[in-house]
Amino acid sequence: MDDSSLLSFDKLRAAIMDRKAVAGVMGLGYVGLPLAIAIARAGFEAIGFDTDPEKPAKLNSGISYIGAVSNDQLARALAEKRFRATSEFRALKTCDVIVICVPTPLKADREPDLSYVVSTAREIAKHLRSGQLIVLESTSYPGTTRELVKPILAATGLRPGSDFFLGFSPEREDPGNSLYGTADIPKIVSGDGPQAAELMQLFYGATVKEIVPVSSMDVAEAAKITENIFRAVNIALVNELKVVYERMGIDIWEVIEAAKTKPFGYMPFYPGPGLGGHCIPIDPFYLSWKSRTYGLPTRFIELAGEINVSMPDYVVGVLAKALQERFAVGLKGARVLLIGLAYKKNVADVRESPAFKLIDILEQQGARVQFHDPLVPVIPPTREHAQYEGRRSVSLNAKLLESEDAVLICTDHEGVDYRVIAENAKLIIDTRNVFARKGLICETVVKA
Repeated sequence: MDDSSLLSFDKLRAAIMDRKAVAGVMGLGYVGLPLAIAIARAGFEAIGFDTDPEKPAKLNSGISYIGAVSNDQLARALAEKRFRATSEFRALKTCDVIVICVPTPLKADREPDLSYVVSTAREIAKHLRSGQLIVLESTSYPGTTRELVKPILAATGLRPGSDFFLGFSPEREDPGNSLYGTADIPKIVSGDGPQAAELMQLFYGATVKEIVPVSSMDVAEAAKITENIFRAVNIALVNELKVVYERMGIDIWEVIEAAKTKPFGYMPFYPGPGLGGHCIPIDPFYLSWKSRTYGLPTRFIELAGEINVSMPDYVVGVLAKALQERFAVGLKGARVLLIGLAYKKNVADVRESPAFKLIDILEQQGARVQFHDPLVPVIPPTREHAQYEGRRSVSLNAKLLESEDAVLICTDHEGVDYRVIAENAKLIIDTRNVFARKGLICETVVKA
């Protein structure tokens, strides 16, 4: 590094150590907003950026739309002038650290859609200056930061590792988890070269309780992908076992409860109506795509995807069979109430929720579907299910339940009155074992 480069590094290093660095967070969703507030609580000034002007407007008025950030936490950060939100990207010039927290979805053919990362990197490049640390947190295949983000920034003429510094630190958010907030989860950190690695460790070491440095950005990217592949494969395994054991007359839920008493060599995973969320249904296929560029198949990942994607069809099959056996009716014309639209209990996030696939299948077969979700009063805009935007959650009561032919439990929110369902529903298809767990055993329940 020449003298000017050393000056850039030393100045940025000192700003981070003294908590005088300004941090910009690109994307104010389930990852970006909690991170911005954690940065503010650590004593830095945080600026949140989002292309949707409604988000900064809400946040600056003290209204949080993310469950992991309370209005009180937001108000405190605003009052202390540690946080503000904006859609004006020219403010990136004032930031010493810029963290990218944007979506990385899949295209229809299951290829990576990195358009958000690319557009964000290009926006940063417009305002890039000497002495900035740029960090990617969005999950992607190994090599993304080095092969995609770095060239976009370097095309400005500023030198990576000298004029500006680059790092990767995978987000590990778990929406709805009250035990582990952003600052409580160990943070994997990596940098493009020793100076970048040092800056990453200083910045995140000041922001979270524990950091886990690794040797390269590729390793950090691979670690996050591995975490989610592990979960996807094991969920697929128990989903497959559910089907097998059901045919044998064995309750998969009882099997899991028994197996998990072993204090070593086993970790419980639970079946469901399919996979949802921004990570597990998507991230494994980023590695599958990258692996194909090396001429290598990823058979476990592909098989797990096939099994998990097939679960909504299995659940509808169980429902159709139960309607026929109990009431001698088919799905056509049947009134079905779906409980829980979110992909996971106790969150309002509907991204990739299997509930949409269930509605698709049921309505294609002529059923009339309504839903009740205390956390999703209205279906928001989605990338793949625009036809459902604006549908409203119905109120749960005895009169409604008595008018429905079946109730299908998709998501087991704690805020649902399962007792009123047990007492009034004609048929309950339980994909989450919620009635057995709550001791509400009745003849109307069929596990699926």
